[in-house]
Amino acid sequence: MKPGIPAFLAAAILALLVGPAAAQQYEQIGNYQIHYSAVNTSFLPEAVAREHGIQRSTAMALLNVSVLEEREDGTTRALPTTVNGTVGGLGSSDARTPLSFRTLRSGDVPSQIAVFRIHDDEAMRFDLEVLHDRNAEPARVSFIQRFYIDR
Repeated sequence: MKPGIPAFLAAAILALLVGPAAAQQYEQIGNYQIHYSAVNTSFLPEAVAREHGIQRSTAMALLNVSVLEEREDGTTRALPTTVNGTVGGLGSSDARTPLSFRTLRSGDVPSQIAVFRIHDDEAMRFDLEVLHDRNAEPARVSFIQRFYIDR
């Protein structure tokens, strides 16, 4: 890690960028909140990207998915999860690219992340299956997001 950036600060930055509290986008499935966010990897600080093995590039983006279980006492707890999914353009003939997810931990919060290529000013559709409860069918989450490449 780069001198001058303590480990706890790097973890805090990553949590802000990809953690469920920052996502602000989620699907409610019963007692589960499935949070998701996608950001250009060039937004990640160099030290954080290096520590977590994430390639920084204006042409690459990072998708983060995490699950929170709502408890009866009103609190939530982060759960480990498995995610499968694809990304592609909006056209019916556009090819779908499988996303390759891996687990990333920021403190006690496990997330599933996938890095994928983007094109400037292109809206992309994400179709995800999130195994949030091993006793239930995977939740299906779909969303569309447009990406821009800083030049």
